[in-house]
Parts: sequence; C-alpha cells; structure tokens
Amino acid sequence: MYYTYIVRCSDGSLYTGFTDNPERRVKVHNDGKGAKYTRSRLPVCLVYLEEYETEHEARSREWHIKRLSREEKLSLIQGGANGKG
Repeated sequence: MYYTYIVRCSDGSLYTGFTDNPERRVKVHNDGKGAKYTRSRLPVCLVYLEEYETEHEARSREWHIKRLSREEKLSLIQGGANGKG
C-alpha cells in the first residue's frame, strides 16, 4: 500500500508527501532527514492520511493536494481521511 499524507510543522505550516510507510516517514522527518522544507520546522505531526493501492495513485493525490489552498487543506484535515478524495 501507498499513502498520501499531510504533516503539521512546528510553525503551523502544512507539508504534503507520499510514502509506503507513514510511521517511518514521520520519524525520518522528525530525525531531520526528511524533506528540506520540514528540516527547519521540526517537530512534525501527522494530521492526515489517505491509502492507495499504487504508488502512481498516491503521487497523483499528493500533486493535487499540494495545489489546494491552505484553507482547503485544513478543511480536508478536519473532514478526516476519506480515502481517494
């Protein structure tokens, strides 16, 4: 399985990514070895997760979420994981 996720950074900003192991990925971010964006905004906290069968689907969803406004992302988070949104 593959996952599209959103983490909230310590400064309140949101970062979207994809992975095949959400727990490990959040740990990598918090160890300072994840995305360049999150390295100066630690710690991060997983706030949203969607599950997909293929890497392509997860990457596509990541691309779409990254184009949402902050308000739209917050609405998505508040609505909870609805899968394949």
